[in-house]
Amino acid sequence: MLQEHAKIMALINQTGEIEGRKKLQKIVYIAKKMDFPFYEKYQFHMYGPYSEELTLRVEEMCELEFVTEVKEQQAGYQHYRYELSDKGREFLSVMAEGFPEETEILQEMNGYSIRFLELVSTVLYFEELSREEVTAKVSKWKAKLNYTQEDVDKAYAYIGRLRNNTVAVLNRV
Repeated sequence: MLQEHAKIMALINQTGEIEGRKKLQKIVYIAKKMDFPFYEKYQFHMYGPYSEELTLRVEEMCELEFVTEVKEQQAGYQHYRYELSDKGREFLSVMAEGFPEETEILQEMNGYSIRFLELVSTVLYFEELSREEVTAKVSKWKAKLNYTQEDVDKAYAYIGRLRNNTVAVLNRV
């Protein structure tokens, strides 16, 4: 019980804090695609892959006071920041079995902009398509973000690097 919640808490703990609901969604999705043990179901949404299950788990963790959600007003919209609470750390010390310890991959991912993570997660969502088809979908569905071919190439390069680095991390679990 609450094992899936503990995995999300472990991710938040390793990153220190995550700024934004979208960023949390994208980091979990990308980590899942890199074979981290996340099992939330995702569907394509306006901002790329989205999991209602993840949203509900985060709300539950906040209600249980395992995770703190700080709401800030920025540029006319609500902005959220997530951190693990002391109560969450205590719970995690008992429940985090099976999740990789201290992985720089999650910290690095958290350092990227939401714009880049949205592109990477979108590319991963359609990864069974050809590169040309993915680029066409990105151009069509993400037109407002004005991604260039260079942006898409950087996303593919990052995905390749992530896959190489993730194998070593997950073999340690």
